[in-house]
Amino acid sequence: MAKPNQPKDTKPKENEELVKLPIDNNIKLVMINIISTVLICILLIGVNYLLQENLLNKKLEALDTNKENVEEEETNTETDEVQKGIIVDLGDFILNLSDPNQKKYLKVNVALEVTRTATDPQLSSEPEAKKSGGHGHESEAAAVDPAAALEAEMAQYKPAIRDVVISTFSSKTADEVATTAGKELVKEQIKEDVNAIFAGEREVIRVNFGEFIIQ
Repeated sequence: MAKPNQPKDTKPKENEELVKLPIDNNIKLVMINIISTVLICILLIGVNYLLQENLLNKKLEALDTNKENVEEEETNTETDEVQKGIIVDLGDFILNLSDPNQKKYLKVNVALEVTRTATDPQLSSEPEAKKSGGHGHESEAAAVDPAAALEAEMAQYKPAIRDVVISTFSSKTADEVATTAGKELVKEQIKEDVNAIFAGEREVIRVNFGEFIIQ
């Protein structure tokens, strides 16, 4: 009795499908890995670019700031070099300090350096008479002492200025004016109060103390 014919291709087709499925899955995984790797690389490159750009901007800002500071210091230096005032010696002061337990006395010499005006004589390291060869009394008369000219102009201010100095020191104790910081504070207070007296006519550049004795 003859056996029925069985299709010969049934089992091989199943094997082909089983082989194709793992290959397709592997290709998909490889593609997913490649795409993920590319996206991660792009992301890292973008983050690194932003960080580098931010760092570069900060460095440029720091350079600009340093340049501005240097220019400002140079400007201030030039201003300090140009702004040379005239010294006004207020003389010696003998004052009572405000110590509560015992009397303390202060002897101090005070001088102000004030700004110059357009009408002030020009400062010179040589007397006018020497420059002109010392011919006659006219050259000597022309040699005007800037400090003396300023003294004459400021005669009306001196009583008020001396009162400021006396009031400022008299309100301090010996311990307060004995330190460097205390002296600087007194100088700033005198400078501010005297500038108020000048009312813009002149300005105090510096306050200088000469002899400074506390007893």
